This record gives sequence, structure tokens and C-alpha cells, in this order.
Amino acid sequence: MGGPPCHHRDPFHPSDPGSSQILLLKFATQMLVLFELFAYIWYFSIEFNFFFGRLVWWVLQKYQHGFLDALFSGLSCVVSVPFYTAFLPLLFWSGHARLARQMTLLIAFCDYVGNSIKDSVSAMRPSSPPVRRVTATKDEEDNALEYGVPSSHTLNTVCLSGYLLHYVLSYPQYEDASMKFVGVALVCLLVGLIGLGRIYLGMHSLVDVIGGLAIGLVILPFWITVHEYVDIFIVSGQNVTSFWAALSFLLLFAYPTPELPTPSIEYHTAFNGVAFGIVAGIQQTYHQFHHEAVPRIFTPQLTIPTFVGRMLLGIPTILLVKLCSKALAKWILPVVSNTLGIPIKSSGYIPNLNGNGKKSDEIKQSGFIQKLFFFSQQSTFDVDTGIRFLQYAGLAWSVVDLVPSLFSQVSL
Repeated sequence: MGGPPCHHRDPFHPSDPGSSQILLLKFATQMLVLFELFAYIWYFSIEFNFFFGRLVWWVLQKYQHGFLDALFSGLSCVVSVPFYTAFLPLLFWSGHARLARQMTLLIAFCDYVGNSIKDSVSAMRPSSPPVRRVTATKDEEDNALEYGVPSSHTLNTVCLSGYLLHYVLSYPQYEDASMKFVGVALVCLLVGLIGLGRIYLGMHSLVDVIGGLAIGLVILPFWITVHEYVDIFIVSGQNVTSFWAALSFLLLFAYPTPELPTPSIEYHTAFNGVAFGIVAGIQQTYHQFHHEAVPRIFTPQLTIPTFVGRMLLGIPTILLVKLCSKALAKWILPVVSNTLGIPIKSSGYIPNLNGNGKKSDEIKQSGFIQKLFFFSQQSTFDVDTGIRFLQYAGLAWSVVDLVPSLFSQVSL
């Protein structure tokens, strides 16, 4: 009872670290296949949505009730990106570091795939009116500004709840058939409620939800296949930080341009930064704070009062780091961009920057870095993207590096 926590070992855990790099390079191919599959699904679903989808929407919205508004709004908050952003640091600090880093990378991957498809297809959400739309939070109001297909809430719920179920069932004590049945039933119930809720709240059509479900069912088995290879590469690979920095930079540019501006690129940039910060921090501190033998919550080594102490110290620290990272990035990035001759603008973080258009045109003509790469194809670059990336990268790094170091200093 009082011994160290028992950790399971996956019998299918890969043993060749080099093969993880090959699988990571196959991501691009998988993405292209996914885009092509979705294009066919979208084409054949238009007529289906026109008839049956409108019928489902009419039936669901006919039964309006305050309880249903609260229920589906609450469920949407529980599976939203801000919730995962707040939940994942606690998962790291509870001792489940492997689960936390895998779920972080998975949601970043889902966010990129889902938002890329949204902005590529640029299919509008159901019009309100006539559709009754319920936006109970500021996050939901921002979500309503995005395009509709696929439903990110449905996609994320399928992938994250499915992966969590896979993780739990990999423990020997949960391998019996009854536990598997209960787990699968709960996941299906959650996904079904989320899908119905998105239609009831007027945020998505039936095709949006089906699209999110289909893409999630493609991503989930793919991630379960490669997640161990990815984990080995992160914790023991060579040049991991530099590789992930290059990948993050590439993903910032390998993003489609929608017909109209949406906040989807902002969400992608934020989780792209989070993924980079997690990977960079884990690389440096895996053997100190994130190996499989660290104490886990609900054990004598990590009691509830100790975990509460970690939250009270950790949450203000990461918020402070996020604030400082943003301020530092707002100061550094414009200076670096001007030095390299990259024309920039700011959509919100640095309003004074937009009044310097003449100087930006001069920089555009003389910038060597701009000519060396592909910058000449775009007149100016939004420096807010870089600021947001560094802000969330600093936040994620503090979760896995700075804050655990503070825990060790104060014996938490």
C-alpha cells in the first residue's frame, strides 16, 4: 500500500528511437490524405445536409429550455480549448507527465487539422437568425466567428476522450471486458451529447458535426499508432528542440488563407507555441521531473494537500511568465524584424506599428532575408502571430521546467 506507484509498460512500446523520426516525417503525407478524404465527404454531404440536416436542426431547436441551454453550454465549456489549456498543467503536476504531453501534442495536432480544414473549406456556420444561437461565454462568441465545418468540439472530444480511454485501459487492472464496455459507452455518450449540443446551441449544422466525427475517427487510431514513437523521440531523440522549432515555424506558414479573417489562426498559433514549449522543456528536464517513476497524485508521495500547494504556487507563476513572455516578445520581435528587413504590421498588440507603412515599403525593397526566402510573396507580416507563439511557448515551458524546479526547491 505504501510503496511507490506501480507504472504500466506498454508491450507494444517501440524500441528504435530512430524510427520515430521517420514516422514524424510521414505526418505531411497523412495530412494530405486526410484533406482529400474530407473533400469527398464534403462534396457528397451537401445534399444530405440540405434535407436531413435541416430536419435534425428543426427538431432539436424546437425543444428550447433553460436547462438544456445550461447543460449543453456547460458541456461545450468542459471540452473547449481554454478548459484543456487550464487542465493540462494540472495533469503534468499530478505526476501523469506522459499522458499530459501526449494529450498536449494531440490537441495541437487536432487544432491544426481542424482549423486548417475550416479555413480551407470556408463553409459558414448556420445563419442566426433564423437559427437560435446560444453563446454563454466569451469563448463561444469567438468560436462563432470561425467557419463551421468541421466541428472542433466534436473532433477534439473524439480524439482526447478516446486517447484517455486508451491510456486508462492500458493498465492491467482495467483490462476486463466490463471496464472496456463501460469506458467505450461513456466516451460514446459524451461525443453524442457534444454533437447534439453543438446543433442545439446553433453553433453547427449536422454536416459540421459528422465532419468532426469522421476526422476524429481518422486521427485517433493514427495517433494511437504513432504516439509511442513520438514520445521516444521527444524524451531521448537528437536535436529535438531545433527540429521542433523548425516544424513549428513551418506550421505557422503552412496554414491556408480563409475567404474572410477568422480567429482560427490565432488558436493554431497558440497551441503551436504550447507544443514547442512543452517539447523544449521536457527535453531539458525529463530525467529530473517527468520520468515514469515520479510520484503521482493519490499516493503517499503526492498527497492532496501537496498537490493543492503545487496549484497555489504553479498557477500564478505560469500566468506571470505568460505576461512577461508577451511583453518581451512585443519588444524584441519588431526590432529583429526591422534588422532583418522583414516588413511587419500588428493587428492588435502594437497599434503604433501600423502607422509606419512608408518605412515598411522601404524595408521590403532592401531586405536580404526577405528576398532569400519567400517573404516577397506577402507585403507585410502580422507580428502578433510571432508574439502569440512566443507568449504561449513561454507559458508551456514554465509548466514543465520552471514550475517543477520551484516545486523541488520548496519540497512540493
